[in-house]
Amino acid sequence: MDNLIDLLREQAKLALAAIGQPALPEITTSTQVQFGHYQCNNALKLAKELKVSPREVAQHIVTAWKAQSSIPMIAKMEIAGPGFINIFLDSQFLSDEMNRVLQDPRLGVPTPKTRQRIIVEFSSPNVAKELHVGHLRSTIIGDSLARLFEFLGHDVLRLNHIGDWGTQFGMLITYMREHAPEVLEGKQKTDLTSLMQWYRSAKKVFDDDLEFKKRAQLQVVKLQGGDEVSLAAWEMICEISRRAFQEIYQLLDVKIVERGESFYNPFLPNTVADLEKRGMITLSEGAKCIYLEGFAGRDDKPLPIIIQKSDGGYNYDTTDMAALRHRIEEEKADRIIIVTDAGQSLHFQMLFKAAEKAGYLDPHLVRVDHVPFGVVLGADGKKFKTRSGDTEKLIDLLFEAVDQAKKVLQERLPELSVAELDRAAQILGVDAVKYADLSSHRIKDYLFSYEKMLRFEGNTAPFLLYAYVRIQSIKRKVGKDLSRLNHARIILEHPTEIDLALHLRQFGETLAAVAEELLPHRLAEYLYTLAEKFHAFFRDCRVEGSPQEESRLLLCETAGRILHKGLDILGLKTLDKM
Repeated sequence: MDNLIDLLREQAKLALAAIGQPALPEITTSTQVQFGHYQCNNALKLAKELKVSPREVAQHIVTAWKAQSSIPMIAKMEIAGPGFINIFLDSQFLSDEMNRVLQDPRLGVPTPKTRQRIIVEFSSPNVAKELHVGHLRSTIIGDSLARLFEFLGHDVLRLNHIGDWGTQFGMLITYMREHAPEVLEGKQKTDLTSLMQWYRSAKKVFDDDLEFKKRAQLQVVKLQGGDEVSLAAWEMICEISRRAFQEIYQLLDVKIVERGESFYNPFLPNTVADLEKRGMITLSEGAKCIYLEGFAGRDDKPLPIIIQKSDGGYNYDTTDMAALRHRIEEEKADRIIIVTDAGQSLHFQMLFKAAEKAGYLDPHLVRVDHVPFGVVLGADGKKFKTRSGDTEKLIDLLFEAVDQAKKVLQERLPELSVAELDRAAQILGVDAVKYADLSSHRIKDYLFSYEKMLRFEGNTAPFLLYAYVRIQSIKRKVGKDLSRLNHARIILEHPTEIDLALHLRQFGETLAAVAEELLPHRLAEYLYTLAEKFHAFFRDCRVEGSPQEESRLLLCETAGRILHKGLDILGLKTLDKM
């Protein structure tokens, strides 16, 4: 099924061509029902070019549109204001569309004309460090985008580009060898908390003790050179971190393929050599650098991409260049999406420009997007931290959300068994955290509040889940087997029925916009509006026992399916009771 807005664009395109003014159709969704369901805004721009009245141009467009349109989807067109064309869809057409959506496993969402290979890089924590609240946004934004493209029908590779290589391992292994040798030798077990403490101590000594710094740097060289003892220590550290990460990913219901910086280590020398061969390298104090026009530091001096350090070592820039090249040349990506905090925006601007200059990236063939996001704020409006001033551990934050959700559910559903309460609290708590984040514009900072995110009113996960639960409750009360209602059809009569149906039919348009803009809050807004429109329909249109019972029951079913799928794309689970 095509999106309605695309059908209208095709009709508008023909109408514009018919009046001798071929132009890109400007069709938008109307913001208020009195202005129709859609608007065509081409007349204003054409009027300036033709030096005639916009309303006159609009009348020519409408006349041509009516003459060529063979699709009975438009009930009427009105010219408003300075030349806007308000488009009202036919209710019978919408009824037919709803019946098609109900039978469509894709819920009216078009299949892509071309199936793309899309790589989404997200989460990306550092080994030997616990995931904290700062990793929350990357993880759930990236997961929601991956879910979106998977549903749309693309081939998606979810990558966890973990920090599992480099100087920090030289520091940590050297420190542990000198202060906790029994752990490296496998005689004593440890956990991620201990690794973090050793890492902090190692960093302090590395900064203060030149001799230790030299030993750590030599350890990095040994590790990069494939020394077996060093690799064994590295693998043990990575495995401890991996287990801790996986606990959180499981709680968040996030699936992701680990491919850390170490994966690209074998490709680094060749990447540097290739860039040298292309004449892109400039030596600066012994380091191999790339300088790009238009990028300067605060002192107005050219800003370098350091591809190889003066001591021969590689760094973040080298790894990211090799990773980008590998994803384009080996993985054959059509689109690459990298989800990190906004602080890395300049890094990726320079990386993409350098890759383009090197010939690795052709923007006409491969689309690359850096998806930046703001920070999570505490009640004081500052970066979210614990009462002690430490960065909040993500696992603690999630467990606290589940505990808070359990208290809410105990009050609302005291009849739940312990097992039912635990399951429902985990779903509601995690959903609340995810939705509070995803419903915020990702570029902006947002205030983290358990109390706000667990409210049953407003744009929250509980409000949306309650709408879904109400739909299931209506179906149970009516008690009819939907699979046996083959003869029944959705017939839209009441204005709130038509309003809900139009919104449901625009699900595909919303997903297309999110896929283009990479802004999950657009989908959250759509689902919140869907819940509001459903509640208005429920208020105005009786289902059980009404003459329209079967039609309205099927409309409820369609709303429930789209609400469920939309929540699933955001990474949220549903409940049957609330």
